[in-house]
Amino acid sequence: MPANLTPEYFKAEQWYRTAGTNEEKILAVERMLAVMPKHKGTDHLKADLRRKLSKLKDAAQQKSKSSTVDVFHIPGTGSGQIVLLGTPNCGKSSIVAALTNARVNVADFPFATAAPAPGMMQFEDVQIQLVDMPPITADYIAPGQVGTYRHCDLIAVVVDLSGDVKDQLRVCLDFLEARNLLIDTENAAADDRGNILAKKAMCICTKFDISRLSTLEKLKKLCKYEFEFVQVSTKTGAGMDTLAETFFRLLHIIRIYAKPPGKKPDMDEPFTLPAGSTVMDMATAIHRQLAERLKSARIWGKGVRPGQNVQKNHVLNDKDIIELHFA
Repeated sequence: MPANLTPEYFKAEQWYRTAGTNEEKILAVERMLAVMPKHKGTDHLKADLRRKLSKLKDAAQQKSKSSTVDVFHIPGTGSGQIVLLGTPNCGKSSIVAALTNARVNVADFPFATAAPAPGMMQFEDVQIQLVDMPPITADYIAPGQVGTYRHCDLIAVVVDLSGDVKDQLRVCLDFLEARNLLIDTENAAADDRGNILAKKAMCICTKFDISRLSTLEKLKKLCKYEFEFVQVSTKTGAGMDTLAETFFRLLHIIRIYAKPPGKKPDMDEPFTLPAGSTVMDMATAIHRQLAERLKSARIWGKGVRPGQNVQKNHVLNDKDIIELHFA
């Protein structure tokens, strides 16, 4: 009986062939098993894949027991982690250098960045982590690099408007699509096992001060995804404030200021929560066990009277001030 494998299966198979780490191979094989047609014609293939999956997981377990340091594992800090992606000399390092205190190697020659370089960007009263990454080409991707993109909050594709935008975009999208890294109609943020798959993405357009005015529109037409495009020039500083605001907005987070009963609110260090969070989510962020004793809450902010009492399921807005009362 023929297997009649689907395009989704062959896409996952290609992902497996190009995977550079065991983690990626495991995700790819699990994807192949998930999209494989379920009939007798696929029984042998399914059994082969399950054996392969078992071996990969055993190998990953053995590797985790070793003391090898993974340079591409960048723990997220701040209110969100944004990882940059681009071809050689597209301007990634210049962006991170302009917005953070990271020690990046800004150079005119390709592959000046050999390992991830994280730095903290300040946007108003929150900090956001930016990560400069080694460049990719159609022929080379640093082993282990995919994992950094897999575990970030937002992927920022960087394209140099003064260069060949079509080629740069093709290389970046091929990289993301081959590894199911983009959220679209086919790829969810996670699979049914909870494995992280796809990510939100945007596009940073560098060197617009020395490019043709029509280049941005050309790039937008070439891109089949509904990315948000931000033009910047690290040389003149143009667009950098807009870029920082866009990072914050695309992370879909809100700032909440805690007010102890009878005291002034702490307006210096807000809590950051996912947009759509409730009063109960805020209480849990303060202390999970303490949240179980939440009795009431008062809010100062959008859509409420100053100091209004609200329910535990009240949805919070950016810059709300909240006073929690516990039993």
